[in-house]
Amino acid sequence: MDADNFLQKQQKQRGRPFEKGRSGNPAGRRPGSRNRSTQAAQLLLEGEAEALTRKAVELALGGDPAALRLCLDRLIAPHRERLVPLALPRMRNPGDLAGVMEAITAAVARGVLAPGEAAELAKVVETCIRSIETRDFDSRLRALEDTTAVGR
Repeated sequence: MDADNFLQKQQKQRGRPFEKGRSGNPAGRRPGSRNRSTQAAQLLLEGEAEALTRKAVELALGGDPAALRLCLDRLIAPHRERLVPLALPRMRNPGDLAGVMEAITAAVARGVLAPGEAAELAKVVETCIRSIETRDFDSRLRALEDTTAVGR
């Protein structure tokens, strides 16, 4: 092998020696397999869950902020989005956007919607308006194509 071929081969292998989607170990690691350290920790903690839970509660009751946070995280369900009944005007054309956004803004002003919720709702309205515009564009294009086809 001459020097140029050797250098080209070295440059090609740098960074990504294997082709995309294939590694040097085709069998690879099985999905869902756990690290040895995770397995070792589980073996050590096996059978101690009740005692550890009791100790965490004792520490939390004693005023330990980390233990208190741990216990409360387990007691209180994670925050999920709330459903807010909000009457919005129908959107049939882009001109209806102003009325819908006015209703969303009024709901924020009344404290019915949080500003973040209103922002997410505005994204939904924007998507709806885009779909209406696409539908209208498609129908106008079809009408033009039909009139052009008839005139030929």
